[in-house]
Amino acid sequence: MSDKHFKAILTLILPKLIYIISDKENIDEIEATNQLYQSELYSLLEDEGTKLWHFSPLTLYHMYDEEKRTGQITFPEEG
Repeated sequence: MSDKHFKAILTLILPKLIYIISDKENIDEIEATNQLYQSELYSLLEDEGTKLWHFSPLTLYHMYDEEKRTGQITFPEEG
């Protein structure tokens, strides 16, 4: 996938993920954005090779939440 297409996909996923974080954590979207950008999940999401962009924003939120609670990220099995 070209870098241009990858960045376009991220621009579609990130706002939805930020909204879910904001809603579930009862924080504003600026704080949700800051917390996401500081997470290991975001670092992995930025790497096209991890293929995390294949997952839905809700699945990514569950991964983010797990990282926040346990310090670890479990990759869901693809069916």
